[in-house]
Amino acid sequence: MIIFLHPRAASPRSRRFPLSVLALAAVIDGKETYEIVDGNVDVDAGGTLQSLQQGTPAELLAVSVMPGPQMVAAIPLCRSFREKWPSAPIAWGGYFPSLYPDTALNAGYVDFVARGQGEETLTELIAALRGDRDFSRIRGLSFKDDAGRHLHNPDRVLRGPDDFPWYPYHRLDASRYILPTFLGSRTAVHQASIGCAFRCNFCGVASAYGSRQKAESPERTVAILRHLKDRYAVNAIQFFDNNFFLQEDRARELAERVTPLGIRWWCEARIDTVLAYSDTTLYALKRAGARMIYFGAESGSDWVLTQMSKQVESRQTLALAERIRRIGIVPEFSFLLGNPNDPERDARESIAFIRRLKSVNPDAEIIVQHYVPTPQRETMYGDVDGKIRFPVTPEEWAKPRWYDFTIRKNPRLPWLQSRTRRRINDFELVVNSRWPTIQDIRLPRWGRSLLRMLSSWRYRLGVYALPLELKWAQKTVHLRKPKVESL
Repeated sequence: MIIFLHPRAASPRSRRFPLSVLALAAVIDGKETYEIVDGNVDVDAGGTLQSLQQGTPAELLAVSVMPGPQMVAAIPLCRSFREKWPSAPIAWGGYFPSLYPDTALNAGYVDFVARGQGEETLTELIAALRGDRDFSRIRGLSFKDDAGRHLHNPDRVLRGPDDFPWYPYHRLDASRYILPTFLGSRTAVHQASIGCAFRCNFCGVASAYGSRQKAESPERTVAILRHLKDRYAVNAIQFFDNNFFLQEDRARELAERVTPLGIRWWCEARIDTVLAYSDTTLYALKRAGARMIYFGAESGSDWVLTQMSKQVESRQTLALAERIRRIGIVPEFSFLLGNPNDPERDARESIAFIRRLKSVNPDAEIIVQHYVPTPQRETMYGDVDGKIRFPVTPEEWAKPRWYDFTIRKNPRLPWLQSRTRRRINDFELVVNSRWPTIQDIRLPRWGRSLLRMLSSWRYRLGVYALPLELKWAQKTVHLRKPKVESL
């Protein structure tokens, strides 16, 4: 038996289908015996693992691990599993071990790391554990040899979703994952592609997948959405692709096929890609149910965007904000402030830019975050070599100092002075109070009015310091914050 473990990573109202382990389960469904343990719905995941082991012991515990909350949740579960069943191998996959394979292998309870796309790595690892394959010939696999040395096999060639079976949704209780959002009363998730073809040097996706992207056909995407609608009464979708839109003709075909389903949806896209689309295509996306599109604007300063290898200019962000307002799709712009070479200038210029952006499109949603570095295959953004030392064990990553770093709560970056960090945080608080996100379906009307009333004068005058009344108000109304909702 194979056990797929998805440690807790989300708050209850953000719980969605665990696509990472469903993708793995899909390639062995009908061929192997397996169980899925999802910490997001199972409050006693450790107890469930123990119950499963008392039946048919697992040949492999395959664990999906994202940086932050999920990594922290994975540690005690895997440590306890190893103590009780020391002969059962444990493999970690996902973004954390893909970015930090040596760090993951430094844990005594991690035997294997599947880097990047894991479907074929999983099937070949199962064969190797049964003696039918050599571990050293499994692409994308990192492991320890008999002497404890870390061995990293060559990367695996990325394959598209069309090459693999559909997710086995039937193996989960769908009612635990299909929940109300601002998109619809029954929202599910789907991922129509893997990876990203661009080389932004601040982004972990580029390191995990090597600046490659593979997308499924529009026919398959619509067939899956129709299945979710017909079987589970889904009426809204969040697409978890890192870059949902590629060529314009594909986007237009997808829109034409999705429209009859009557599903509203959210996705991520690049600013330059969508800006290049014709009005005909953009209106087609709107008719197809596109309610909001997330864009990584990253900075309002072109010199920062150049250092990021973003291949986008700030003028394009403004042009898109104005144009998409006419179309009727809400843009959600994310900014990473705190350039390591000149964080004060970056913060000052980006705050001024965000104000311009809101004047162009008041409906635009703004997410402000601190930039924190992740390892890159090539040159890291901001030349942070020597300025920061990453932890070398999962346990060190789980400590408060590095946990805060991962979730960008208080990253304590050596180049970011306290006054600059406070200015960024205070500005974010004022903006999010002045324009509470439409994604917060639980925020009462009086709560929105209260936040707007208290913050309007601050935003109008540019007074962001010491917004104590806004901190109190946000706690009082329990304002939802998209960037931390998954925590």
